[in-house]
Amino acid sequence: MEATSLKKYKALTKLSSGDFEAFLYDCDGTLADNMGAHKQSYIRVAADEGIVIEGDIIDEFAGLPTQNVIGEINKRYNTNFDPADFAGRKQKIFFNEFIEHTQPIDYVVNHLKNHVGKVRVGVVSGGSRRSVEKTLSVLGILDMVEVLVCAGETPNGKPYPDPFLAAAEKLGVDPKRCLVFEDGEPGVQAAIAADMQWVRIDKI
Repeated sequence: MEATSLKKYKALTKLSSGDFEAFLYDCDGTLADNMGAHKQSYIRVAADEGIVIEGDIIDEFAGLPTQNVIGEINKRYNTNFDPADFAGRKQKIFFNEFIEHTQPIDYVVNHLKNHVGKVRVGVVSGGSRRSVEKTLSVLGILDMVEVLVCAGETPNGKPYPDPFLAAAEKLGVDPKRCLVFEDGEPGVQAAIAADMQWVRIDKI
């Protein structure tokens, strides 16, 4: 790891010390340095319909299921995109053009690798299972993750607690003994609602 990444890794390790039994990581923007690619995918689909959107809204709602983000785009831009159709087109662009080039957020991926076997490991994402599994595979860590909870697999997504509580239940760990790693406010709100401690990796 280069110096900045090593410094962040040490800070993350310190922040995650404690009596935890499970670490639950978000995927996009937390383990995977791919938010730029996701933004470009959203922007391209909107542009195909003659609508110019800013990437900031994707950051603002990082962690929400894709269809929910599209709902927020509709509110902000007074558009009427069909969430399922938009999500499908966005997913196709992301898969065909970006996903194979996904780079890790080194200090978070190394944190996960170095805690395998010491704590239970789960990934809780607002992305589709297909996308998350492929991303983790490209990063070389899919087989290190014991439990995946993805978009549409719980009654509510982030910022509701359902995805994190589902991961804790699958791992057989008390929510209070889980630590969440996130890069977005919806994920933090979900962790708080699940009565879990959390770390904003982008604030380190």
